[in-house]
Amino acid sequence: MNVIYIIWLRQLKRDLHSRAWIIAAFGQPVMYLLALTFGFGPFYQKASGLNYLQFLVPGVISMGIIFPAVLSGMEIVWDRQFGFLKETLVAPVSRFKIVLGRILGGATLALIRGMLVFIFCLALGFRIENTALLPVAFAWMFFIAVFCASIGTVIGSLLEDIQSFQLMMNFFIMPFFLFSNALFPLDRLPQGMRTIVSLNPLSHGIDGLRGSLTHGFFFGAGADLCVLGIFTAILFILASYLFSLIEP
Repeated sequence: MNVIYIIWLRQLKRDLHSRAWIIAAFGQPVMYLLALTFGFGPFYQKASGLNYLQFLVPGVISMGIIFPAVLSGMEIVWDRQFGFLKETLVAPVSRFKIVLGRILGGATLALIRGMLVFIFCLALGFRIENTALLPVAFAWMFFIAVFCASIGTVIGSLLEDIQSFQLMMNFFIMPFFLFSNALFPLDRLPQGMRTIVSLNPLSHGIDGLRGSLTHGFFFGAGADLCVLGIFTAILFILASYLFSLIEP
């Protein structure tokens, strides 16, 4: 446990001391929130009679979690280039514990960023419909963060340079987010698109967060938990295996 804690603490200290970290926590999610709320909000309310801000906020909070969680895997590439990873790998500790510490550290940082976005959304007018489920919402946020940090660790274990990691981010993560239920309700999508979005495990994480913050679950809390849990476990096992293949 001491190894996991040290790796986790290192992840936190590297980012929390950076002023740019705070700015990056708000940039993209807030831009999407403001642009979509004021751009599509009136049309959404006219068509459905519902407040688009109430629907959109869980998706924007998820965006604040997803990207920093995946980007935490880039630190593996950094550590490889600057030699720190080699020192870690030759240490007499389990690589499984190293991976677990990295994923938990990246997930914790992503959760903090998601919380900052959440606070901003409350200031903008978002209202929690059932405050008793707020701890459940925080659990879903952390669950999404662990899922995405595992994706970042998989990518970081496979790649050896920053440019390749950034290309993978643009090629994979943005479509992964856009083809989810973060920005648009599933019941208003064409059947083919609805099927694609439903097969995206991220959609189930966002549905769990939205259900605990607003007006209920689309897929069902049990189905969301099972799908996201299975995919998180698979990605964590894959991340541990790929990290174990890295040569010192």
